[in-house]
Amino acid sequence: MEYFIELFLSGLTRGSIYALIALGYTMVYGIIGLINFAHGDIYMIGAFTSFIVATVLSIYGFPMLSIIVLAGLAAAVWASAYGYTIEKLAYRPLRHAPRLSPLISAIGMSIFLQNYVLLAQTSDFLPFPELIPEFDFIEPYAHVVGSAEIVILITTALAMILLTLVIKFTRMGKAMRATSQDRMMAMLTGINVDRVISTTFIIGSTLAALGGLLIASHIGQINFYIGFIAGIKAFTAAVLGGIGSIPGAVLGGFVLGLTESFATGYVSSDYEDVFAFSLLVLILIFKPSGILGRAEIQKV
Repeated sequence: MEYFIELFLSGLTRGSIYALIALGYTMVYGIIGLINFAHGDIYMIGAFTSFIVATVLSIYGFPMLSIIVLAGLAAAVWASAYGYTIEKLAYRPLRHAPRLSPLISAIGMSIFLQNYVLLAQTSDFLPFPELIPEFDFIEPYAHVVGSAEIVILITTALAMILLTLVIKFTRMGKAMRATSQDRMMAMLTGINVDRVISTTFIIGSTLAALGGLLIASHIGQINFYIGFIAGIKAFTAAVLGGIGSIPGAVLGGFVLGLTESFATGYVSSDYEDVFAFSLLVLILIFKPSGILGRAEIQKV
C-alpha cells in the first residue's frame, strides 16, 4: 500500500508539471488555434534563467527564500519576454497565412531555441541547486512525499484557480473569451486582438517558467534538451484533457503523470513513453475532443 501511495504522489507531481506547461498550450490554441511547439523550450529557458540567477545569488550569500523568489521572478520575466517576442516575430506575420505555415514556424522556433541555448550554455547536464527546503511537518512522511512535491502540487492548483478566475471575471479574460469565439467580431467591438494574443503568450510563458524552476529544483539537473520532451508530454496532456480547456489541461496532466508513474513502478521504466502515447491514441480514437473537450461542428 505504501508503494502504491508513493507511485500515486509521484504521478501527481509529474502531472502537475505537465499541467503547468499544458496550460500554455491550451490557452494559445484556444485563442488563435495554434499549436506553439516552441512552448516546451520556453520551459527550458525558464529553468536555465532560474539556474543562473540562483547560482549568482548563492555566491553572494542571499537567504534561500530570497533566492527562490528572485529566481522565480527572473525566470518568469525572461521567459515572458521570449514568449512575447516569439509571438511578435514568428507567429503574428503568419496570422492570415495557411495553417501549416505558423506550425512550421513554431517547429523552427523550437529548433532555434534549443540550439541557441546549446551554443550559449553547454550540451552537458548541469547540476541544479535544491531551492525548496524540507518542511518540518513533512519529516514523518519524508519516505513517501517531499516538500518539492507539495510545493509543485500547490503551485499547479493555484495556477489553475487563478487562471480560471482571470478568464471568467477580468476585462482581459472576457476579451480572451471573445477573441476565442470570434476574432473578427471581437475586433469590430473594439477589442485589441493583438494585445490579447500577446498577453496569452506572456501568461503561458510565465507558467512554463515556473514549471521549469520547480521541476529543475526537484530533479536536480537541467540541459538544453529538457524542453522538447517536456513540451511533447505537456502537449499530449493538453490533448488528453481537451485542448482549449483549462481544467482539461490540468486533468490531462494528472492522467498522463499517473499513467507514467504506475507504468514505471509496476511494469518497467523502459515502457514509460509507450504507455503515455498509447493512452493518447486510445483517447483520440474513442473521444477525439479529449476528456473535457467539446467536439467542434465544422461549418461548410
